[in-house]
Amino acid sequence: MIEISIPGYRSLILENLVLDFNGTLAFDGKLANTTGKIINELAGVLKVYILTADTFGTVALECAGIQAEVVIIDQENGGSDKAAFVEKIGASRTVAVGNGVNDVAMLSRAALGIAVLGPEGCAGQALAQADIAVKNIDEGLSLLLNPKRITATLRK
Repeated sequence: MIEISIPGYRSLILENLVLDFNGTLAFDGKLANTTGKIINELAGVLKVYILTADTFGTVALECAGIQAEVVIIDQENGGSDKAAFVEKIGASRTVAVGNGVNDVAMLSRAALGIAVLGPEGCAGQALAQADIAVKNIDEGLSLLLNPKRITATLRK
């Protein structure tokens, strides 16, 4: 669990981390070496879920050794599947990280939404629904390892 008190904003008690795979964690279906290490570190304090339609068919191989539950979602209804998943595990205790249109609903429902402006781009709608935007996934995940950065970004 991660507790963050953000002056003039709100207090967060985070128990779950929901991650989009393609475009957020992975570039062209490939995960960066550093990202898995950071996820495993976060898995010591958060329950980690990776949601994907597995467009490239690489999630099993790329996530081997990562302490996260991989959840395959429907390609046609991915956005609603992701939002329903966040609601099911407890949106008020969840941080969601994504970059695409199919991430918009989960970013808006989660207690904390982080949009990733990675090499595959980021949908404008995702940016609009996120609480924070970062240049790459490792920066986004590192915010959770250093919660004062979140406080500094979101305090009023």
